[in-house]
Parts: sequence; structure tokens; C-alpha cells
Amino acid sequence: MCFSPFPVDSCSFNNPGCSSGFARCSVPLWLPGLPVPGAPCSWFSFLIFPLLPDPHSGCCGTSCHQWRRQRQLLHHVPGCLPSCYDSHLRAHLNPAFSLAMCLLGRLPWAKLPIYCLVQLLSAFCASGATYALYYDALQNYTGGNLTVMGPKETASIFATYPAPYLSLNNGFLDQVLGTGILIVGILAILDTRNKGVPAGLEPVAVGLLILAIGLSMGANCGFPLNPARDLGPRLFTYVAGWGPEVFSAGNGWWWVPVVAPLVGATLGTATYQLLVALHHSEESEPAQDLEFAQHKASDLEIPASAQCKL
Repeated sequence: MCFSPFPVDSCSFNNPGCSSGFARCSVPLWLPGLPVPGAPCSWFSFLIFPLLPDPHSGCCGTSCHQWRRQRQLLHHVPGCLPSCYDSHLRAHLNPAFSLAMCLLGRLPWAKLPIYCLVQLLSAFCASGATYALYYDALQNYTGGNLTVMGPKETASIFATYPAPYLSLNNGFLDQVLGTGILIVGILAILDTRNKGVPAGLEPVAVGLLILAIGLSMGANCGFPLNPARDLGPRLFTYVAGWGPEVFSAGNGWWWVPVVAPLVGATLGTATYQLLVALHHSEESEPAQDLEFAQHKASDLEIPASAQCKL
């Protein structure tokens, strides 16, 4: 099975675009216009690690503040891992980031709904894996009564919910500002015209950025910053037994982590372009723009046939 992110006429063990252990297919798995196959795997690892509760703590949900802090710290670890799978995967884990790439012209707008759908489904599946893994622990702790609010609520293991004092307006501002900072930071890391981080350490820099945002801005609502990361697990809890309260809790909080990060991504992209990118000296085309141009050109070449050689 060919795992190259580019359309190929054939693949073999000598083709660097194919994983040598999977060169057994006659049709490439990746097709133009679709997210690369590594994206769901990246999303799965991104989400499942922060969701895992501590089975030894005797508590799940917001009633255990120490565990929630540990879960926030875990967010930066999977933020590093997916980007390390393959430098050519171009796996987007956040619809807000995908939107930023569309605004910059580095991702075709036609692909945005597909990327967002894959991200949402991957988050949903990762939530299901977490639920299955800790099913007995959840049943033991809750007595079979899965609740969204109260001393033994467990819904916040999966999705974010606001602190009791937080209003919708303040929560919306929290997410716009947090996501804006995230996008500005990522664009600065990826911009080759800046004095960038050492090659290969970009995922670590992004992970540390997420860690800094989480530690400084996570108290209000757990810094979702990602529509798919919040809506996917929330949909899972809706069908898994928590019921419609997952959408009504927090004065109808559910839409804030979906809409506000998209607004923040738009403002963050505009901020970086106006304050940084437009002030770079006229030089050669940035590497990432050239790479996107080459990738886009390759999309236009659909092979008539594809054969793999053992």
C-alpha cells in the first residue's frame, strides 16, 4: 500500500515516497483533494493522550483539580508527536490552522471542508477509544450515572466546559485571544524568513507554545483552541450516555469553542501578516510557499494507472 502524499505512477521499495513495508497496492492510498492518511493517526494520538484520566486518583472530571492540571500539561506532548511521523504528511490537526492556511493561500479552499471533517471524525473516534479503555473506571466512579454537572461529573474528561464564573462573552474573548496567539506563534515558527528554530525541532517549538498557552490561559475553560478537538468529543458524549446536557451546560457553551477559534485564527493570521510578514525584505520565495506550489502542481497530474512492485 503506497503511503506517499503525492500521486505516483508506481511505487516500489526504492521509491522514497513509499513506506517499504506497505508497497503492496496497485492504487495509491492518497488521492488529490483528500487529507493524507497520516492525518487521522496524528489526530488520534493528539487527542487520546490528554483525554486519559488517572485511574489511581479515584476521581474523574472537574472535581479533581490536580488531575485537570496534569491533563493540561499533557496537551503539549501530543502536540509534538504527530508532526514527527513524517515531514511530508502535512497533517492538519486543527480546523483553525487549516483556515489560516487557506487565508494565506497555502491550502485550497475546496479542501477545507474535507480536512475539517477528517479532524472531527478522528476526534470522535479517539474519544470512543478513551471511553472503551476506561469504561470500567467510569462506571465504578459514577455508579453508571454519567453526568455533565455536579460533584461526580465526567463530561469534562472529553470536552471543555466553562468555569462557573465565566460568561459567554468572556469565554469567547478567551478563545479568540488564545487561538490568535497560537496562530501567530505557529506562523512565526513556520516562516523561513524569520530566524527559525533548528531544523527538526519545529514540532517541539509548537508543543512548547501550546504548553505556554495552556498554563497561562487554561483556567477559564481549559483552552480548547480547536473546534474539532472540542466538538468531536462532545458529539461522542452526546451519543454515549451523557445526553443533550452536553450542549446546554454552561449557558449553551458548546458553540464558543467552535466559533471563537475560527475568529481567532482569522485575526491571528491578519495580525502576523500586517505586523511581521509584510515587513520582510523582498527576497526569494519562502520554502513553504514553493513546496505548496509544487504540491499543487502535482495534484493536477492524475496517473492513468498505478502499479506497485514488490
